[in-house]
Amino acid sequence: MSEIPRKAVQRTAKLASLPLGVAGRVVGGWGKRLAGRSSEEVSAEVSAKTAEQVFAVLGQLKGGAMKFGQALSVFEAAVPDELAEPYREALTKLQTAAPPMPARTVHRVLAEQLGAGWAKRFTSFDDSPAASASIGQVHRAVWHDGREVAVKVQYPGADEALQSDLNTLLRFSRVLQAVMPGTEVKPLLEELRDRYLEELDYRTEADNQRTFAKAFDGDDRVLVPRVVASSPKVMVTEWTEGTPLSKIIRAGERDERDLAGQLLSEFHFSAPSRSGLLHADPHPGNFMLGADGRLRVLDFGAVARLPDGLPRTLGLMTRLALDGRSADLVELLRSERFIRPGTELHAEDVLNYLAPFVEPLRTETFHFTRRWLQRQAERVGDLRSPDSQTGRSLNLPPQYLLIHRVTLGATGILCQLDANVQARATVARWQPGFDD
Repeated sequence: MSEIPRKAVQRTAKLASLPLGVAGRVVGGWGKRLAGRSSEEVSAEVSAKTAEQVFAVLGQLKGGAMKFGQALSVFEAAVPDELAEPYREALTKLQTAAPPMPARTVHRVLAEQLGAGWAKRFTSFDDSPAASASIGQVHRAVWHDGREVAVKVQYPGADEALQSDLNTLLRFSRVLQAVMPGTEVKPLLEELRDRYLEELDYRTEADNQRTFAKAFDGDDRVLVPRVVASSPKVMVTEWTEGTPLSKIIRAGERDERDLAGQLLSEFHFSAPSRSGLLHADPHPGNFMLGADGRLRVLDFGAVARLPDGLPRTLGLMTRLALDGRSADLVELLRSERFIRPGTELHAEDVLNYLAPFVEPLRTETFHFTRRWLQRQAERVGDLRSPDSQTGRSLNLPPQYLLIHRVTLGATGILCQLDANVQARATVARWQPGFDD
């Protein structure tokens, strides 16, 4: 397959080829379990074949559809084990793999972006991709000065496909509004669309990566590869190696799991104050643990711009929830539009909803597990529970969208890693407002 299906009708038809009947039974089954039905009823219809088909279709479509799959791959840690197991391997593949472009297509893009003599810039170039992602694939090469480099080449049609997927998503805003009555859905989706569309110009990503590389230059905990060259659809960076977090999740030793989790947590919370940016694409395919014990960070297409670091409001909210100050918490949430005007909520209900999320900060070290995340998902997912009703009444202001999504995604990875993390010390050091 040389290019991404561009037309909305063509992409919609491919998405429709997914086994929606089985998917519907799975979702319905999980809902029954949350309502108190047995796990035997839940797991009856789940199969590895279905998972493989999901991977194949989302992988072919790439663009926004594959981004959706990559997001799912992080949150599988929240899905009950009897449901998640057949899907786990297929979803994990979406973090690092997709059907590749033929070499002739890669060469055509390189010629368009780097000039007809593009090959002279390299001492060698491997036509077989080393990795692939939602809108591009990576090739290993040697730059003309002898440096080993990674060459990211955008899929032809990625721009139209991503725009099509995101426009389709926007059309669902009314449906989502009915599901989440307390949330202003359309501004959220528009913010998500705008951030994703930024990823289409690799020059923007290159600028982001240069900023991160400078901020973490010489750091003994994090390594960000330097940018060598960039154009709108091709980007060349220094090559780096390590053990992918996806591999550590599958078969890592205890010390690897804990170190990877600690480094990821520190990077997530420290980057905004150090670089003014938040890495906003948290899935295991974007992180590796190097032999030197440093975290390798890749893919800077999606960022949240935070020139003043993480918002102080989030630190204050976290501290108030941790200290059980429900009245002050609700007052702060109203002033920041997390509670929309006219929405009536009891302070204790809001505290009961948020308090379990700050549980990792109650102790010096917290063990992030799939079971802990599953309990949170079950708690807020049971439509009959007070916590679920409270959650559906809360709003997420657009300026907090990426921060919220990245924090949830990073937490999902920590739970996949089964990592012991000193989360409180990390938050106290890097989150403004927490220790004020």
